[in-house]
Amino acid sequence: MADHPVSTRTQVRIDRISPEYWRATLDNPPLNIMGPKMVGELAALIHDIEADDRLKVIVFDSSIPEYFMAHYDVLHDIRESLEVPPGPTGMHPFPDFLARLSRAPIVSICSIRGRATGSGSEIALACDIRFVSREKAVLSHWEVGAGFPPGGGPMARLPRLVGRGRALEILLGADDIDGDLAERYGYVNRSFPDAELDGFVDTFARRIASFDRSAIAVTKRFVDRPSLPDDAELKPSWDAFAELVVRPAAQSRLAALMPLGLQQPGDVEKRLGYYVGPRSDKPTPR
Repeated sequence: MADHPVSTRTQVRIDRISPEYWRATLDNPPLNIMGPKMVGELAALIHDIEADDRLKVIVFDSSIPEYFMAHYDVLHDIRESLEVPPGPTGMHPFPDFLARLSRAPIVSICSIRGRATGSGSEIALACDIRFVSREKAVLSHWEVGAGFPPGGGPMARLPRLVGRGRALEILLGADDIDGDLAERYGYVNRSFPDAELDGFVDTFARRIASFDRSAIAVTKRFVDRPSLPDDAELKPSWDAFAELVVRPAAQSRLAALMPLGLQQPGDVEKRLGYYVGPRSDKPTPR
C-alpha cells in the first residue's frame, strides 16, 4: 500500500506520488468506457491541476491491461451525456478538459497499454507526451466507420503530429494502429517493450518533477504557441459529433454492432477496427 494519498474518485483514481508528481489511473472495468461519470471526474481533475501551484507532471494510465480506454459510451443515454453544461472554455466538459489539459502549465504524459480508441486516443493526443507498449498498445479512431466524426479534436491535433495524409488515413480508415506503427507515424513519442514501459515512464516523470516549475511552464508555453490548435478548431468537431451520432444512419451502424458485442468484453471491442469495416467473416466474440 502506498503511503501517499489516493483520491476517492471511483473512475479516475488520483495517486499523489509527491506534491510535484501525480498519476491519474482510468478505472472503469471492464473496458474503461467513458460516460458522464468519468467526464465529471476528469472535469474535477483539471480544476485540481490548474489550482495546484506545486504540481509539475501528471501521468495518465489505466488499471485495465487490455484497455486504456475503449471509447465514449455511445449506447446508453447518449443525448443525456451530450446535453450537459459547458466548461469554462464554452465547450462540453470532455473537450473542455482536453483543451485545458494541453495548455496547463504542467507536463502531461500518457502511458498506454492496451486499446486507446476514440476518446482514449483523444486523451492521449491532448497530453504533451505519449509512450506506449510495443506489444499491447492499440490506438485508433473508429468513429467514421460507425457513421459519425470524432468529437474530441483529433482532426485538429493529428495533422500537426503525423501530417495531413497520415491523419486522414487514421481517421477515415478507422482501423487499428499498433505501437510500432504509431511510433513511426509520430502518433506517439516512443514504443517500448511492455516490460520496460512502466519503469521508463516513472523515471521520466520523476526527472521532470525534479526540475524548476517556472522553467517547465515557460518552455511549454512557447512550444504550445506553434503546435496547439485554438479552441475555435475544437468546438465544431464536438458539435458535429453530437449532431451526427444520433442520426438514423449512425444509430443503424451501432445497432448492427450491438448483438456482436459492442461495449462488452469480447472480440468486437478487441478488434473494433475490423468490425467497423467490410467483413468476409464474423469471428465468434470471445
